[in-house]
Amino acid sequence: MARAPGLFQPFQNRPSHRNWGNMLLAFTRHLAGAAIIGSLLAASSPSAAQDRRQGEPGQFDYYVLVLSWSPSFCADSAERDPSRTARNPQCGPRPFSFVVHGLWPQYERGFPEYCQVPAPRLSRNIVSAMLDLMPAPALIFHEWDRHGVCSGLSPGAYFETIRKARAVVKIPPQYLDLSAALTVTPGEVEEAFIKANPGLAPEGVSISCGSRRLDEVKICMTRDLQFRGCEEIERRTCRRDKLIMPPVRGG
Repeated sequence: MARAPGLFQPFQNRPSHRNWGNMLLAFTRHLAGAAIIGSLLAASSPSAAQDRRQGEPGQFDYYVLVLSWSPSFCADSAERDPSRTARNPQCGPRPFSFVVHGLWPQYERGFPEYCQVPAPRLSRNIVSAMLDLMPAPALIFHEWDRHGVCSGLSPGAYFETIRKARAVVKIPPQYLDLSAALTVTPGEVEEAFIKANPGLAPEGVSISCGSRRLDEVKICMTRDLQFRGCEEIERRTCRRDKLIMPPVRGG
């Protein structure tokens, strides 16, 4: 029977056992070399550096100060769970506008969280002292447990850093006492914060939104609380055409 060309190789043309061994050795060396090169490249990449620091308190690149538009938070919460919202101190009669959601340690790519479980306990004095900026004890505890412990600071030092970071940022005057609902674009909110804060650049601020309301303004800061850019945060900014800013309660 005629054999199909190429399916079988004449015995005399096949590699010898010695040649097979040499070929296998060369192939193995090629794979080993490729693996070493791949390991070296991975070790030098930013993501690998992040992985080595993951979960180590105090090992991060910069902060993100997150300011939440409190009327939006309360309106969203009321739509989801009215009874729970009624018990939230942030959503009571006091007229909150922008409040501090948190101060988050960040890597250039990604972020650490829950760096110590369980987290060191917070004293009542610290919680009480922060209620003017973060008007709900549950928020204060959550932010410390998830983000604060990753700062490498003591509880007192971390919350003092939040207070200092908030003092650096000036709220645009048109948002201080909003008495009626306002329709804005993400760009308008960004421009207002840039105008009110010399040194703050477009690449250092990001706007967050829900389906129709302004949620948060995120501002990137160095570890010594100077404005800086943050490409990863900025590129996630809200892209909606317009947003509602509900009025401050009591307005």
